[in-house]
Amino acid sequence: MKTKAKRSTICVQGGWNPKKGDPRVLPIYQSTTFKYDTSDQMGRLFDLKDAGYFYSRLQNPTTDAVASKIADLEGGIGAILTASGQAANFFALTNICEAGDHFVCSASIYGGTYNLFGVTLKKFGIDVTFINPNDTDEVIEKAFRPNTKALFGETVSNPTLEVLDIEKFARIAHQQGVPLIIDNTFPTPINCRPFEWGADIIVHSTTKYMDGHASAIGGCVVDSGNFDWAAHANKFPGLCTPDPSYHGLTYTETFGKMAYLTKATVQLMRDLGSTQSPMNAFLLNLGLETLHLRMPQHCKNALLVSQYLEANDKIAWVNYCDLPSSPYYELSKKYMPKGSCGVISFGLKGGRESSIEFMDSLKLAAIVTHVADARTCVLHPASHTHRQLSDQQLADAGIRPDLIRFSVGIEDPEDIIADIQQALDKI
Repeated sequence: MKTKAKRSTICVQGGWNPKKGDPRVLPIYQSTTFKYDTSDQMGRLFDLKDAGYFYSRLQNPTTDAVASKIADLEGGIGAILTASGQAANFFALTNICEAGDHFVCSASIYGGTYNLFGVTLKKFGIDVTFINPNDTDEVIEKAFRPNTKALFGETVSNPTLEVLDIEKFARIAHQQGVPLIIDNTFPTPINCRPFEWGADIIVHSTTKYMDGHASAIGGCVVDSGNFDWAAHANKFPGLCTPDPSYHGLTYTETFGKMAYLTKATVQLMRDLGSTQSPMNAFLLNLGLETLHLRMPQHCKNALLVSQYLEANDKIAWVNYCDLPSSPYYELSKKYMPKGSCGVISFGLKGGRESSIEFMDSLKLAAIVTHVADARTCVLHPASHTHRQLSDQQLADAGIRPDLIRFSVGIEDPEDIIADIQQALDKI
């Protein structure tokens, strides 16, 4: 599929291009291994001298086809699928960071990512500084060190729904000689393409809107191909100096713009094995085929629900970046003019206890550890996804104790609003 195709066409037909007699639908290559005729053929694959499939921990035709579709949707040069969104975040950073390195990250990110970066990566010797994404360039730049290797943020933060100023973050990152890595899970490339605003690497939890039906966990890392690793060779020795595990091969010299993704595949995926299964990739592809239809409905429904909540006298506050009352409204319209996502947050006047009572009274909306699928779902971050954070960390991440994360599905909006109303009536 040519990248000149519209995103809606890429959703339906991208990635898999059947030839005469091939299956019209992407096949599931449910095989761990692939046959070759001679030992030399296999050896050349292991030496990275030939391209091909030999073991599904590294690559598989089904997963590669879906990765190619996502890369086309984002406007990147390529992508790899991972077992989860967390694995995608881990790969994106550890592909360029090692023990003794440091990166800078927006504090307004998903609680699981915050813990991965702030606790687990520190055990690997990789340090992070969390910054307020709304601070000035000068304040954010003070967080950088000589050993800083990346700047990370979420297009729309989960669950605080802050919109990242991508151009600002890209400018800061590039002035410091490091890539900007963006988690674009909530808007998806249907609503925002961060590469067009200066981002270098994009990660996704494909478990969310891309999958859509909550059937398969997965993640993805996409490379724009725009960051010049060789121009900053002293910062990125893993890409720019010989790899002893491949007979001294240097990724930037051998693979050019594909250096980052090649290293992530043949080194990280080889050693860590966070592989997305062919079956999960197949299910993800089914979700992608309707992504361009679902996202506008999510946004339409979420705007109607947020407007209803904003006018309700039992609601203390509503946060949805497509509402004119949102402090992120202008940024949302700049980066996501067709709509942001279907996730909103709000709190009740009765505080934390009333918020929990409200959630327990919902019938159509389900309390689940999930967000951004076709069904409306709800969560209390302070009690659930961000439960491991201290009160100070919750405050730093912008998580209010009464915050309800409400993921608006694609059901009839009148039914969603009716469910909210009957729950409010019980308080």
